[in-house]
Amino acid sequence: MSKEKPSLPKGTRDFGPIQMAKRNYIIDKIKSVFRLYGFAQIETPALEQLSVLTGKYGDEGDQLLFKILNSGDYLNAKNNKVEVEDLNKGSKHLTSKISEKGLKYDLTVPFARFVVMNRNDITFPFKRFQVQPVWRADRPQKGRYREFYQCDADMIGSKSLVQETEIILMINDVFDSLEFQDYNIVFNHRKILSGISEAIGMAGKETEFCVAIDKLDKIGIEKVFEELVSKGCPEGSLKTLEPILTGKGAEQIEVLKELLKKSEDGLLGLQEVEEIESILKSSGRDNLHLTFDASLARGLSY
Repeated sequence: MSKEKPSLPKGTRDFGPIQMAKRNYIIDKIKSVFRLYGFAQIETPALEQLSVLTGKYGDEGDQLLFKILNSGDYLNAKNNKVEVEDLNKGSKHLTSKISEKGLKYDLTVPFARFVVMNRNDITFPFKRFQVQPVWRADRPQKGRYREFYQCDADMIGSKSLVQETEIILMINDVFDSLEFQDYNIVFNHRKILSGISEAIGMAGKETEFCVAIDKLDKIGIEKVFEELVSKGCPEGSLKTLEPILTGKGAEQIEVLKELLKKSEDGLLGLQEVEEIESILKSSGRDNLHLTFDASLARGLSY
């Protein structure tokens, strides 16, 4: 009788001593820059309540949450709340009966939960960093794993644009400390995305707009257009949108000034982008690898 050979779950990896030495070198460099900018380290548990996690990432993100059974043999426990009819009401209904916790999908939502729970004990603005693993029930493929590390640094409690420029400078310094030469930091403004969605006839559908254009590099502009039309974007607006999704930097800014002239949010976003660029220029840093890109979006419903 053959014994099953030991194996790893798909989408996970082992790291031996040589790999760990390289990883620790990189992570230590990142942490040292974070600390130099005044960010303090915190950690949050691998597990979070599903009530904290669900509804924060949109439907697509929620489908990738690893959910955990309330106990190892919960369905056989005498005090379990599952009835026979629950099995016929669909997976979402059954999940709510047997699972109350999940593995964290990213570090942002746990950070928000941490701030809410500790708001009387921390000083604002609060600058924190985390370097921890996260988990996603995604299809494993090259460069995409079910367990991987994130290095997050966030500041909460201030609307100052100086804080935004500090984050950009810090990211630049991380790459410089690792002696990278060929890299580019791309940034955008949420208010500009809101203004664009309003200008192309998707007012109130900013989330659907961002989810679609977030896939631009992955599926190409034609497929993005198909998804936008399916989400309610008028086909006549696609020609207006094309130069925004294909251009970069100053080229996009000129198009946006015309497109967003009737959008209060959009014009404010453009103004703040120009202020950020002005602050960065006044910093005297001439080694910034920075590009504005109005097509940059994050398809999560934070």
